[in-house]
Amino acid sequence: MTAMPPASTPVPAAVPRHLAVIMDGNGRWAERRRRPRIIGHRAGARAVNVCIDFCLERGIRALTLFAFSSENWGRPQEEVGALMKLFMNALDREVEELDRRGVRVRFIGERERFSPGIRERMDAAENQTRGNQRLDLVIAASYGGRQDIAAAARALAADVSAGLLRVEDIDEAAVASRMALADLPPPDLFIRTGGDHRISNFLLWQLAYTELWFTELLWPELDAATLQSAIDDYARRERRFGLTSAQVADATTEQSPA
Repeated sequence: MTAMPPASTPVPAAVPRHLAVIMDGNGRWAERRRRPRIIGHRAGARAVNVCIDFCLERGIRALTLFAFSSENWGRPQEEVGALMKLFMNALDREVEELDRRGVRVRFIGERERFSPGIRERMDAAENQTRGNQRLDLVIAASYGGRQDIAAAARALAADVSAGLLRVEDIDEAAVASRMALADLPPPDLFIRTGGDHRISNFLLWQLAYTELWFTELLWPELDAATLQSAIDDYARRERRFGLTSAQVADATTEQSPA
């Protein structure tokens, strides 16, 4: 007899609940057109809207975009300054429309590294959209996966020091509860544009069982057809979460409506 998986075994769905994206290729898109790199970043803003529209139309409930990594601060000062201005303008321009469409905007990462003006806009965007439920839009800005894990470790250590937690009670669930995105399901599907096949310090803890999908397409070239190709490929995959195919099939049968 085939052993039954635990009751908590996830059942794969044809449409991911949570999509995580590395938006790569803006600079190369501009360079191929002999334009400044910042022009590519501006063009990439259109692709962000394409991605949001797609998630809303397909019923995807969470979208996490890697906008600016903790390592990106090391880029040339001129490019970083232009990116910060672009970021600020986007916050001023887009939040009203996102709020109208039922999108909740959130930010993860070391926001203290941003200027006071940008931090104020981040706080305002989060407060304005806090009650929205159609889509959780998470912007990872000044974010790094290792940084995220270290912050969780510090939070656990502080609780132990304060007598609120015993060392022996620290398990995967305890660590997960201190991570960014702790209140969201882990990403089901990860997409990276630009041709590189790596996750580049993005959501290292959360991507443990995420399906990965890569495309040579540069981010400003993204369209709904490309996103649909990724979803179609995801739907054909068997997600076993460390179990056997038979166990996953049994769990799917058990959790299907009668």
